[in-house]
Amino acid sequence: MRPAANQPSQPAPLQAEQKRPPVPADSGYRAPWWLPGPHLQTIWPLARKGLAPPYRRERWETPDGDFIDLDWLDGPADAPLVALFHGLEGSSQSHYAIGLMRALAAKGWRGVIPHFRGCSGEPNRLARAYHSGDSEEIDWILRRLHPAAGGAPLHAAGVSLGGNALLKWLGEREHTAANLLASAAAVCPPLDLAISGRHLATGFNRVYTRHFLATLKLKALAKLTAAPELFDAARLRRAASLFDFDDLYTGPVHGFAGADDYWLRASSKPWLRAVRLPTLLLLAANDPFVPPAAQPEAAELSPAILFERPASGGHVGFLTAPWPGDTGWLARRLLSHFEARQDTI
Repeated sequence: MRPAANQPSQPAPLQAEQKRPPVPADSGYRAPWWLPGPHLQTIWPLARKGLAPPYRRERWETPDGDFIDLDWLDGPADAPLVALFHGLEGSSQSHYAIGLMRALAAKGWRGVIPHFRGCSGEPNRLARAYHSGDSEEIDWILRRLHPAAGGAPLHAAGVSLGGNALLKWLGEREHTAANLLASAAAVCPPLDLAISGRHLATGFNRVYTRHFLATLKLKALAKLTAAPELFDAARLRRAASLFDFDDLYTGPVHGFAGADDYWLRASSKPWLRAVRLPTLLLLAANDPFVPPAAQPEAAELSPAILFERPASGGHVGFLTAPWPGDTGWLARRLLSHFEARQDTI
């Protein structure tokens, strides 16, 4: 896989006659009255995820000598296959992953969750890990999944970090993405990493940042055993923000000059106009990770993107009544989108 520095540059602006972007549509989602505010809508669903269906784990060796682990939801060989790219420090045990895989099982479809490097429960081998703009990894995974679909439709969903990486891939592979996928969906992607990253360093959002850094730091520090020259351990331990962490580790290790360069070049927002595959973009207006300044205007969207922006939902929350909350709305919305695009590749 090529390093980040060799990834395609940002797309040219659309010509005037191509600008036919949709306005945000009504997803039909309404938050329960007893779950007010973006933070409760983000946190409470974490306690409602339930049990995952039985997974079959498979390990793939990467071209650069590393590995990734995939958790499969098996089903009929001719059933559609849905690949889910998880969020920052997520996995097949994340609440949204469990919800989607349970819905797929009930429908008789197949599913697969490729874990980004180091997220499957076992450290990866190399100094590198994963990042928000890792569209090269997305490309390699989808090219291996396509034959595994066996001629049935292959759909892809990305959540948060995974959604940003998937959208970037869709824009970069503007005219070729349809060779692999029937449709795609991105749920609560950060889109503009600089805006979201800095927003997560303010107010109550610092709680989320501390949660992420707790595991990110441990994983990065463990890499010093094999590569002690990789970064300054004391400086990493002092990192109090995602900017600090990305400036010291994520950016330089993955081919960027630092956090500013990484956040600029890994953001998917500049690529949204180039997306040609039918894609659902679902983003709550009150998402605490994606403030209004990071959310797209109509002119920044390709006509292929169906942009739904409910007023509430938090960050990958979308819980519905009755009490204590139903987590199934998000999976149902994704499956509805995928069902509408049942073209066999």
